[in-house]
Amino acid sequence: MEDLPNRKSIRLKDYDYSQDGTYFITICTHDRVNLYGDIIVGADSISARMKLNHAGQMIQNIFDETINSYNTVISDIYVIMPNHFHCILSLSRADIESAPTVGDIIQSFKRNTTIKYINGVKSGIYPSFNKRIWQRNYYEHIIRDDEEYQTIWQYIDENPAKWDKDKYYI
Repeated sequence: MEDLPNRKSIRLKDYDYSQDGTYFITICTHDRVNLYGDIIVGADSISARMKLNHAGQMIQNIFDETINSYNTVISDIYVIMPNHFHCILSLSRADIESAPTVGDIIQSFKRNTTIKYINGVKSGIYPSFNKRIWQRNYYEHIIRDDEEYQTIWQYIDENPAKWDKDKYYI
């Protein structure tokens, strides 16, 4: 056990991630490999959009299914990029003891997309990958007020247009 790397948690100490709240989530592909499509630049050389490939469409479908499976969770915006995924998740427990945590939602999403991707590789639909499709963890940020929410919403919305300046750009 001494040889294992000491991973620092990005979670707030003593914060209950199952409580009502709004969260900014980023999940990257393992080794930041572009798996989910391409950024298409518009004729004006300024506008851009994400063109999902088959794997990207699968990611979109499973995210929608994941969110719809929880009646206490909504996502107002998300974007699938070539090698990462951003979303805003809002949890409303509504006094339901079995309401999911952020970790439950992300775990379900990553598990289901991985299973579907592996099946696609076996069927020759998707390219193979190295060990896993998603990185081991994910980034989360608790959104504390409306101004911060608007800033993050705009960041997600504009992410494809700023792809070449994105820290995940490879």
